[in-house]
This record gives sequence, structure tokens and C-alpha cells, in this order.
Amino acid sequence: MHALYIVGSHLAFLLAAPVLWLSPKLRRGWWQRLGRGYRRTRDDRHCVWLHGASAGDLLALRPIVIALKSARPDLRVVVSSTTESGREMVMSQLPDVDDFLYQPFDLWGPVGRALDAVRPRVLVLEYTELWPQLTRSADRRGIDLVLTNGRLSPSQMGRYQILFRVIGNPLSRFRHLLMRSPIEAERAIALGAPVDRVQAAGSTKFDNLKVPDPVAVDRLRSALGLESGRPVWVCGSTHEGEEGPLIDVFRRLRDRHPDLALILAPRYTERSTRVAQISRLAGFEPRLRSEGPDSEIAVWILDQVGELSTAYGLADLVFVGGSFVPRGGQNILEPAACAKPVLFGPGMENFVEAVELLLGRGGLQVDDFDVLEQTLDQLLKAPEQARKTGRLAADAVAGQQGAAQRCADVILSCLEPLDD
Repeated sequence: MHALYIVGSHLAFLLAAPVLWLSPKLRRGWWQRLGRGYRRTRDDRHCVWLHGASAGDLLALRPIVIALKSARPDLRVVVSSTTESGREMVMSQLPDVDDFLYQPFDLWGPVGRALDAVRPRVLVLEYTELWPQLTRSADRRGIDLVLTNGRLSPSQMGRYQILFRVIGNPLSRFRHLLMRSPIEAERAIALGAPVDRVQAAGSTKFDNLKVPDPVAVDRLRSALGLESGRPVWVCGSTHEGEEGPLIDVFRRLRDRHPDLALILAPRYTERSTRVAQISRLAGFEPRLRSEGPDSEIAVWILDQVGELSTAYGLADLVFVGGSFVPRGGQNILEPAACAKPVLFGPGMENFVEAVELLLGRGGLQVDDFDVLEQTLDQLLKAPEQARKTGRLAADAVAGQQGAAQRCADVILSCLEPLDD
């Protein structure tokens, strides 16, 4: 049956090749994707190859890479991705990686050439990256396969069963299946994964959540001209349709809390001038972060990439956007890790697990902007209660951390017989 997959995948590739070539996400590195551009290594060090499809997936692998290099500085670590944004993420945030590769197309020739050139001892895949040809070729070469942050959608279980009957069960090829939760582990076993190879190791995304450097927080406070002790409300990752009502809430809160400052951080910084215009229409004279400090300003707008987590560090209260418009929400774990009360709207479809973790433990979901205003007013009147709420959020996040080290330990255990 696997022969049918080989024939079908090659035919599908021939038909899709023009579209793939024109895709800006895939066009670069085409020679490597065909398995032709990999440098055949003569490095005798043990090699671990980790693959993440996109920049977001690689971000979840980042703490594993750090743990591997910390434990074994001599280890050769290779990282691959499908997209150009993945390559950029590796270059900027994973400087200790020995090499970056574009993932080969899941075809017999490209996959085989890539594996023979790189010569990994362990191949680490993530989430649902159960590539049939890649896993089969690695298994036949005696390469240990490890799945991290394992995820199997309950709505796709029937399709998985049908697919596995046709191409063979890729789960049986893995030496270790490190699933995100006990429920995910049960799904893997239900699909035929060997019970002794499955464990619930947790999600490494929590290990990426770091408290911002206090020096960086103080530097940002000075750059904005905010006096120490002045209450600050940060609205992070906001979208069109949210800033106007948020500024109206802020204006009403200022009647009762005249020292309150607002920092707006639009999800896309190119919208900064648009957000400034909305602020002016509401009667404020906003200031962009790039324009320098001013202690008289009430509304600040972050127009530079990479400062949101630092802004969360100087906040007293946080609202996370994308939750009052049909966007499915944004990351609420980042401000929670900073020990801040995290407020968000009803639209959090893309972050259900984070909502379940934080509700009642530092996360406050509100139905509309009126409830948001009432909740903020209560927290501003009771700053000690607000701090306790923030600590609950930080404790909830901290309780989920440690998955990266568990994953790294399992990966390193695959190398132990080779070290003897």
C-alpha cells in the first residue's frame, strides 16, 4: 500500500509544482527541497535534526534546542523548516544551531538524499508532522524518531484511521511520542501507537514564556516618560474595531483614575498611525513610542516590533486583543507569565487551552466593553487584589513549564547507547 502513496505523491507533486514554485513561502531553497542542496557532512559528532513547519512551530522547539545544547555543547543540532519565516526565526533566535535546512518534499528521492547527507541519529518532528515518506525512510535507516508537542485533533481521528490503513501507521515508527496532554496520549494509543512509547510530556510553549528583564522594563518606562508608580493599562495585539471602544473605556476610567496611562500595541505595527488617528478623534493627543518621552502623555502607541513583552512588564493591568473581533484571540499566556491580571473578550477560539488554564487563575474573560470597564475599575480600586490576581496567572503558567527539559532528556537518552 505504501507503493500507492509513493506513486500518488509523485503525481500530486508534478501537478502542484508550478503552484509551489510561485509560492513566496516556498520558492526559496527549492534545490534543498528537492534533496539536492544539502552539504554531505563529514562531522562525526552525534546529530539531532529538529523540524518545525513554520516560525511559530520552531519557536516551540527553541527551548528544546537550548536544553540540548546546554547539556551537550558538542552535539550537532540541525533545524529545518518549510517556510522562509522559519529560516529567519532560526537565524535571529537560535544562534547556537549548527545548520538550517529547508525541509525536503515528502518524496522518496528528496527525503532519502537529505537523510543521507545530514546523517542524524535522532529526527525530532512536532505537532502532527507525521510525514509518511520521511518517517519511513528515517526508520529504515535506523534513525530514532521522536515526536514533541504531539497533537491529534479529535475531529480528524476518523481520517487518521483511514489514512493509516492506506500508508501504514507512522506512529509505530516513533521511538518516543511525547504528547501535549494525557488526552492527546490516549488518542495516539487509540490510533495504534505502542503504549510503552507514548507519554504526556506537556507543551514546550510554556517554556518560551519569560519574564522581561527589569532593566529593559525600566528602560522602556524612561523612554516613554512614565513616572514610577503611575498606573498603566496595556492593550496588546489589538485589531481594527477594538481600539476605538478601548479608548472610550479608557476615557471613562480616567474620570475616576486621572493618573491612568494607556499603552496601545496594535497587532500590526504598520497600523500605528491609524490607531493614533482613532485616539485623536476620541480627544487624546497620543504619542508614538518612536517619538521619545513625554510625562504629560496619557495614550502611548507602540510602533516598534519586539517590545510588547517588555510593555507587559511595566503594566498594572493587561487586555489582550483579537478577542472582541472575529480573529480568534491572541496570546494571553505572555502577560500571565509577567504576573499581570489578563483580561480578554469572548472570541478566543484559537486559544481555548490557554483560556481553560487561566480562567479563575488570573485570567478574566469579559462579555463586552461595559463589563471590561467595570472589571478594570474594580481592579484599579483594589491594587493589592490586582497583584494577587496577577500572581495567580504567573503560578498557573509556571505549573505548566518543564516540558522542554523533559523532551530534551528523552532525545538525549536516544544517544546514550551510542556514547558507550
